[in-house]
Amino acid sequence: MASVHESLYFNPMMTNGVVHANVFGIKDWVTPYKIAVLVLLNEMGRTGEGAVSLMERRRLNQLLLPLLQGPDITLSKLYKLIEESCPQLANSVQIRIKLMAEGELKDMEQFFDDLSDSFSGTEPEVHKTSVVGLFLRHMILAYSKLSFSQVFKLYTALQQYFQNGEKKSVEDTDMELTSREEGERKMEKEELDVSIREEEVSCSGPLSQKQAEFFLSQQHYLSYLNNLRVQDVFSSTHSLLHYFDRLILTGAESKSNGEEGYGRSLRYAALNLAALHCRFGHYQQAELALQEAIRIAQESNDHVCLQHCLSWLYVLGQKRSDSYVLLEHSVKKAVHFGLPYLASLGIQSLVQQRAFAGKTANKLMDALKDSDLLHWKHSLSELIDISIAQKTAIWRLYGRSTMALQQAQMLLSMNSLEAVNAGVQQNNTESFAVALCHLAELHAEQGCFAAASEVLKHLKERFPPNSQHAQLWMLCDQKIQFDRAMNDGKYHLADSLVTGITALNSIEGVYRKAIVLQAQNQMSEAHKLLQKLLIHCQKIRNTEMVISVLLSVAELYWRSSSPTIALPVLLQALALSKEYRLQYLASETVLNLAFAQLILGIPEQALSLLHMAIEPILADGAVLDKGRAMFLVAKCQVASAAAYDPPKKTEALEAAIENLNEAKNYFAKVDCKEQIRDVVYFQARLYHTLGKTQERNRCAMLFRQLHQELPSHGVPLINHL
Repeated sequence: MASVHESLYFNPMMTNGVVHANVFGIKDWVTPYKIAVLVLLNEMGRTGEGAVSLMERRRLNQLLLPLLQGPDITLSKLYKLIEESCPQLANSVQIRIKLMAEGELKDMEQFFDDLSDSFSGTEPEVHKTSVVGLFLRHMILAYSKLSFSQVFKLYTALQQYFQNGEKKSVEDTDMELTSREEGERKMEKEELDVSIREEEVSCSGPLSQKQAEFFLSQQHYLSYLNNLRVQDVFSSTHSLLHYFDRLILTGAESKSNGEEGYGRSLRYAALNLAALHCRFGHYQQAELALQEAIRIAQESNDHVCLQHCLSWLYVLGQKRSDSYVLLEHSVKKAVHFGLPYLASLGIQSLVQQRAFAGKTANKLMDALKDSDLLHWKHSLSELIDISIAQKTAIWRLYGRSTMALQQAQMLLSMNSLEAVNAGVQQNNTESFAVALCHLAELHAEQGCFAAASEVLKHLKERFPPNSQHAQLWMLCDQKIQFDRAMNDGKYHLADSLVTGITALNSIEGVYRKAIVLQAQNQMSEAHKLLQKLLIHCQKIRNTEMVISVLLSVAELYWRSSSPTIALPVLLQALALSKEYRLQYLASETVLNLAFAQLILGIPEQALSLLHMAIEPILADGAVLDKGRAMFLVAKCQVASAAAYDPPKKTEALEAAIENLNEAKNYFAKVDCKEQIRDVVYFQARLYHTLGKTQERNRCAMLFRQLHQELPSHGVPLINHL
């Protein structure tokens, strides 16, 4: 009967007369109510066909499904439901339960032992694959998993369940004697919805999976939210429309809001429908639904609904140049009507818009500080998380990875302080997913791939693949894998990842496809792709991607031995970086300008440029960019030393070797073998010039090993950045 692995399936604790179970793969468990249902099923099987009429049998069969799928109900309520269908059977069930509850523990054990007989014989009472058969098998299996102490607690709970039912039956009898007709009308009304009474739920433990699914199917708005979570367009639309249809037909709104209730349901139905279409990218349908909501709200003079509509108008038209005017008006109106949630969301949207427009970080942080005051004043914890995630994204946009890391960790530490129930995941919000994704990318940039993998593993557990925000970590994971494949020289693997990235973010996918083509020396194909992407990004005002594309185009030009053509492109990228205050991209652009000057034969000018750009790179840059910067510094030092006298030249070359060692350490952190190969080749040449034969041979041997392992694409190693 008992299992030695009881702790794996059950928690032997009892609350409200029910043996609770912590679910670790188990979908159902035994409760006193379910024992009563099992008694009913057993009595139905034992009762002959002649003893119960056909109509009573039909009513009993109709009653079984809600009893099996619904939450636990009180014993007195169960008696009444059975009595409405078959009074004779209700009496038999009551006697059986009374004998079991007032008897001994062995009576309950014998009852469960006899349940297996239902499946025996050539013509069993119950088929194993039927609804009733599956329920019986689940109960028998769950009971067999219980330890002796849990069985005893279950029997104690059954006795308490029976005693409570007896008390309730006496009270109901007294009430029926005083007002029988009123009680009958109440009973008829309760039959319409067996499963959602508070007094019934209070007698039960946590719902099983089937009970939860049955409850969800009856709650149309909850069903709408659940379908929205799993990205089911058809079912979510159907549930939403059905919810408001039922709300209007039942007159539930009119009772609480007078004659205004009907119109209120209509305008909020249209508003929810607009939000639904916007969520799935159906912007034209969303705009039509929003216009309908605005029209009804204006007729009813509902300023709160109009304010919500105004916020959604901004969401639908945020790509327009004048959208900030609409947003500012929305924030003012929200403050006027005392809607702090909408006001805060509007402020954060303004901050996001102005960040993309190139406003200074201190002004943006001041605005977010004002919104944070609203959050703390009105206890808007969700918006506090959004604000911190917003700060994380803004610092990354401006190239301040240290500040971004600090904000992401602050969000995590705040959430870790909150009380969390065992086995329940909290804070599964978009802001939390965004912060974790930033954290994973920041660790990957610094070569901490194991830490990044742990963060992604946690993301996958907290946000399953079919959940609402799963696409965030999916894209993050694909980008990290792509970067690692490119660093390792596995371009075929990187190319295979492009498809997945494109499915999640088309712009990012096209850009990375061009990078792969460029690495494979397919310059003309890469150039065509980058030009198309550049035009598209300029059209949609994606400045960050425009600059990245310009840098890739410039690299194409100098790899094609056309550095003079690359200079105007780099200057355009630098102007955009400065205008929009994208410090990190500006520093990266300066590095590329310095490299172009090195190729053109002016290394002294390149070195002076490097001194301007290298500090932000070393402070907040990715490990790979740090290595490239130090490699470029070494190249410029060697090129400048050509005109020096011998003592000074030797000193310059030794300084270059030190910088090359630092660059090699950076490249090793991200396993960038191609760049390590270039560094050791350059070091071998410098050691040869300095007459250090042993060091030269060591670097030459390492270069040979890497050169045999990696493909060469015909680019001069001495000139490759």
